[in-house]
Amino acid sequence: MKLTSAEIVSWIGSYMWPLFRIGAFIGTAPIVGSAVVPMRIRLGLALLVTLVVAPLLPVAPAVDPLGVDALLITLQQLLIGVAMGLILRLTFNALELAGQTIGQLMGLGFAAMIDPNSGVQVPVLSQFYVVMTTLLFLAFNGHLIMIEVLAESFRTLPISTHGFGTDAMHAVAEWGTQMFSGAVMVALPAVAALLLVNITFGVMTRAAPQLNLFAVGFPVTLLLGLLVLLMSLPDLPSQINRLSDAAFGLMQQLVARGTIHGS
Repeated sequence: MKLTSAEIVSWIGSYMWPLFRIGAFIGTAPIVGSAVVPMRIRLGLALLVTLVVAPLLPVAPAVDPLGVDALLITLQQLLIGVAMGLILRLTFNALELAGQTIGQLMGLGFAAMIDPNSGVQVPVLSQFYVVMTTLLFLAFNGHLIMIEVLAESFRTLPISTHGFGTDAMHAVAEWGTQMFSGAVMVALPAVAALLLVNITFGVMTRAAPQLNLFAVGFPVTLLLGLLVLLMSLPDLPSQINRLSDAAFGLMQQLVARGTIHGS
């Protein structure tokens, strides 16, 4: 059995360039791309997904793997994978920011721990929201939808030297605003309730200056914050579902034909 150089180049391209896009996506996506997941597991998962998806993809362009076109294709695949993973990661960051906002108002800002994903200190309440988001995301089969959208991207945005243009990059940058708006929507009930408590204590301070607010205000604020948090938890799945659907919708729009223009 003899293989020509063209067949070898085509075989390498049909697996190498999908691996770049899939690997970049897995490296930046939440859950699988977190720092707590060993690099070997992430690499093995990227190889496994590539072996499953590659035979179903359109024929890869026959270019020299060491040429300039191959370098452009590689950069485009890395850019596409990173952008898609970043969209999902910002969705998780929205819930983390919501927990941080609520924790600061409750007086739990000092109760911090190391976030294994980012390696920085975050309030414990933020970690609680991240864990809840992860569990609900898996319960909604978000990990399966994530792989499905990634595999579908090879059909709507085939491997070529052209990929993401300026419009797509602006859309990814604008998605960063969803992190703040989503955090506000999740934290709004607790923020409104705690703001009302602070206003009430302000009125009490004016009416009774001798009242020790440090002895009374902190326990009341903490207990009321926990109560509001408990009451708002049933609405958390719908908020996470809404943000996840919006993220997947944007990912599909970015890789849809006619939406992406060459740079």
